[in-house]
Amino acid sequence: MAKGKTKDGSTEEKIKEAARKLFTKKGFAATRTRDIAEEAGLNLALLNYYFRSKQKLFDIIMMENFRQFLGGMSAYFADESLTMEERISRVVNAYIDFLTEFPDLPLFILNELRGNPSKIAMKVNEEVGPARSQLFKELLNAKKEGKTALDPFHFVANLVGLTVFPFVGKPLLQRVTNASDEQFRAYMEERRKLVPMWIGMMMKGSGGS
Repeated sequence: MAKGKTKDGSTEEKIKEAARKLFTKKGFAATRTRDIAEEAGLNLALLNYYFRSKQKLFDIIMMENFRQFLGGMSAYFADESLTMEERISRVVNAYIDFLTEFPDLPLFILNELRGNPSKIAMKVNEEVGPARSQLFKELLNAKKEGKTALDPFHFVANLVGLTVFPFVGKPLLQRVTNASDEQFRAYMEERRKLVPMWIGMMMKGSGGS
């Protein structure tokens, strides 16, 4: 590569897309830079020119994936013009859309979270800090007023668990229930209405206890 040559954005995106596919499927340790170069249809020297190391490329991909994963929650929960019920419904719909398109992403994030929790925790604070503060404030105020006993931890755990876990546990769920891919997709469509309803029931049902 000639010194001073301008980097091509389309080539950079091609490398990132190949890396995203392989990192998500195989994880960081099992993915070689040579594998990424082959997947992108490029030579290894060109990949090294754009991204100096596998670690640097992985960090970029990981943070972009995580930003996508958290973006919907942050945007909707920060919107005070919406009721809590509307925000929950929009977050659930956004995640089901997103995870239907990228079903392997939650497991990838969970696997990497075990290896570097502090880095992921820092990124969570950066991405959802303002929205989280507003959401937690509303939930804690509702709890003080006796409208709900569902504190922020249980709220987030229920929302993420009910929405994300079916995609993480898809192979097991399909085997246990004998659900086909088509049936699984139909169940996920049903959960667009069911999950907000269940969370609403939990919040209302726990009030005054």
